[in-house]
Amino acid sequence: MNHSLGPYVVVVPAAGVGKRMRSSCPKQYLTIDGITILEHTVLRLLSHPAISHVVIALGANDEYFPTTTLASNSNVTQVIGGNERVDSVLAGLLSLNVTQQPWVLVHDAARPCVQHQDLTRLMEYCVGNGHGGILATPVRDTMKLASLTGVVDKTLDRSHMWHALTPQMYKTEELTTAITRALAQNIEITDESSAMEAFDYPSGLVSASSDNIKITQPEDLSLAAFILQQQNEVEAI
Repeated sequence: MNHSLGPYVVVVPAAGVGKRMRSSCPKQYLTIDGITILEHTVLRLLSHPAISHVVIALGANDEYFPTTTLASNSNVTQVIGGNERVDSVLAGLLSLNVTQQPWVLVHDAARPCVQHQDLTRLMEYCVGNGHGGILATPVRDTMKLASLTGVVDKTLDRSHMWHALTPQMYKTEELTTAITRALAQNIEITDESSAMEAFDYPSGLVSASSDNIKITQPEDLSLAAFILQQQNEVEAI
């Protein structure tokens, strides 16, 4: 690894309720091997040598976080998030010192399987090119565009299509400005890249492992557990 990297801060929006998981608690507090998804994710990030701190944006009435080990972790800061993911990201960004933390990464709470080598590749790309970027995987499936009635309208050319993942990494000041302006103009923001795109900031595509899944459906939980087990076995060799 390039040892001149970092140290960096990661903002993790974790104020969502995860309706699609059909569970009694927000999905980030479901457990894999007795440890919450949020803990898996944050501890994976903090174990990377170039990441020194994680800012977690929590729901205002979050009653689960105090029961996790993260609540007493000195490398974790909490802020109150908002109604939408973008509001939570902005709350995290506004807690940073732009001078001391000129770069920031944003990572989904429900992506516990992100690999260190992908984090390093993203950091090296962004610092080396002087602009932001995102982890992504090329689209492998044939992609269809649907009509309003739910039938196939046409087949899309997938050769230039990518699945956007996280982390996404940008200059702190530029990302904060882009999100603030986008919200003021009612531009729909689905990820950090979409805010940057709206104001013509470049976003590099950094190819990443398909292991980096986002837990959104109930069946994703067992898949994430399997991936984490496989990764741990590889590291133990």
